[in-house]
Amino acid sequence: MTELSSSEPVSVVVESRAHGWRVDHYLTRLFPNYSRAAFQEAIQQRAILLNGLPVKAGRRLRVNDTLSVRLPSLPDETLPPEDIPLEVLYEDDSLIVVNKAAGMIVHPGKGSYRGTLAGALQFHFDQLSNVAGKLRPGIVHRLDKDTTGVIVIAKDNQVHNRLSSQFEERSVQKEYRALIWGQPEFDTDWIETFVRVHPKHREKMQVCEQIGKAREAVTWYEMVERFDKCCYIRMLPKTGRTHQLRVHMAWLGHPLLADGLYGGRSEVYAHDLLESADPTQPQVLIQRQALHAHRLTFRHPDSGQELTFEAPLPADMQQTLAALRTGRVDLPVTAAASDTAASEPSTSE
Repeated sequence: MTELSSSEPVSVVVESRAHGWRVDHYLTRLFPNYSRAAFQEAIQQRAILLNGLPVKAGRRLRVNDTLSVRLPSLPDETLPPEDIPLEVLYEDDSLIVVNKAAGMIVHPGKGSYRGTLAGALQFHFDQLSNVAGKLRPGIVHRLDKDTTGVIVIAKDNQVHNRLSSQFEERSVQKEYRALIWGQPEFDTDWIETFVRVHPKHREKMQVCEQIGKAREAVTWYEMVERFDKCCYIRMLPKTGRTHQLRVHMAWLGHPLLADGLYGGRSEVYAHDLLESADPTQPQVLIQRQALHAHRLTFRHPDSGQELTFEAPLPADMQQTLAALRTGRVDLPVTAAASDTAASEPSTSE
């Protein structure tokens, strides 16, 4: 029997997007550290109430239904803190905004228990939410291991739920910057597809027909600069599917630079992009997918004030852009070469 946590119940108000979903499916989406079976058992123990009454796992939800959830205890109760440097863009009593470095996994998973953002957060901060489980303290959303940029962290469960609701409702505005191979036909365009896990390569996603477990994926992109062999673009995802931006650009025939999973090559050399570069003396420009979470806009979970946070373009993308713009790779990366700089959040009522 699943042991129930002794913590206070978490209250969740069902948003319009989840109308018609099964209770157990919805809870598994909200709390990904827990299996559907664990929630089904918790429902049998009346640890989950719908509008104050016991509920069945297969009950279909309606907009504005209220769920009271006592989360089951997880078998692994601890995550060791790790003294890993973090670039904190903003912090207050409710949340933290971090510029995640390349190569850092957001939370522990299969074969990647150490060196995570979650472990670093445990070391640097005394209070973090545990809604998503103790292996994901404070983690509201995620970025791929080799994607850099803005990520928001919740300090308590109420803040976590309010932020999660904004992501679920798609009211959070996310802007990414990327370098892609080739020349897209249009300077700006919408990409609207369905995606699913690749049937043969489970670590990958693929564009597919609207069947089975396929889920809608929508991305808007705009050209920033065109070069001979690649382009610099900004992207605004309207949905948040796994690997969405990488999959969409690869599907268009313009994968991200150095995206080994979707583009076939995990590093890019100067001679790959510049006619003037000597291939006999290779100079590496970038060794991970050229994707950066540049800007994040959301409403503060306590005040309701709109906040916008930006993270400066990382050094490897700055270096690559400098080489493309000048035709040389011997220029040092400086603040002047950066398209953006970290600053205090911009706010609006």
